[in-house]
Amino acid sequence: MSLATHGPKTKLADMIKAGPMVVAPGAYDCITARLIDQAGFPAVYMTGAGTSAAHGLPDYGLVTMSEMVDNARRITSCINVPLISDSDTGYGNELNAYRTVQEFERAGVSAIHIEDQVFPKKCGHLDDKELVSIEDYAAKIRAASAARRSKDFLIIARTDARAGAGFDEAIRRANAAAAAGADLIFFEAPQTMDEVVNVPKLVKAPCMLNMVLSGKTPPVNMKDAEAMGYRLAILPGMLLSSIIGLCDKMLADLKETGALQQPFSKGGPASTFARFGAAEWDERRTAYRDGGAKKAAAE
Repeated sequence: MSLATHGPKTKLADMIKAGPMVVAPGAYDCITARLIDQAGFPAVYMTGAGTSAAHGLPDYGLVTMSEMVDNARRITSCINVPLISDSDTGYGNELNAYRTVQEFERAGVSAIHIEDQVFPKKCGHLDDKELVSIEDYAAKIRAASAARRSKDFLIIARTDARAGAGFDEAIRRANAAAAAGADLIFFEAPQTMDEVVNVPKLVKAPCMLNMVLSGKTPPVNMKDAEAMGYRLAILPGMLLSSIIGLCDKMLADLKETGALQQPFSKGGPASTFARFGAAEWDERRTAYRDGGAKKAAAE
């Protein structure tokens, strides 16, 4: 399978405009990102919670912008579809948000979302979140929109206001962000199905749905979300939670029985490495020796 070297084949902005709704499962490293790409999904979402966990930390805003960008750069180098990334609060005020956009865009990311929580933030499905003022939020979105070099780089404005300030205030903030230049709106954690249905009707911009099982939002089928009018859906924790559960089970079985259980994936090392471009690297072992001079020059 070919390694990604020239960026996504299709622009995320074009997908959002043309439809159908883009479904982007969450990845936190190159392994999960490549699996999502190879499974045929049109985009990958780099989860901040997963990236934090991969650093041994909870999703409390403890991972820095540079750490997030470094992870995003590794992921964009190994997939052939657009990458959407969490960028927390933009890591400060509008100046920080401006630089955040610059760094993620340079890393080959296609879209980021910036939220209206204070920094350091909390996972959107935890309690006791604190918000910045609507004026500060709008300023960051305006700065983020101005910072991008290409209009194909999408600014997603996330509001966490539903939990502490109520549904109507969250809608007000969403529309203020849209007026400030956001391309999509991320209304975090609607709490009832009626709210899920009404968000795309009340927000004056394309909307994104965040599906977190066992979170604040009721489960929504992706086909139903598209019918409601959502243009993008992310599933940040689907793989992370599954991997944690599977690892816990295999480790417990090993500890109890002392026997190495058959892994869920039945392939050995060769088939595993094949998923990550082994065939191309095998060709390179001999491509540049003796008779490989012409081939090397052609490359």
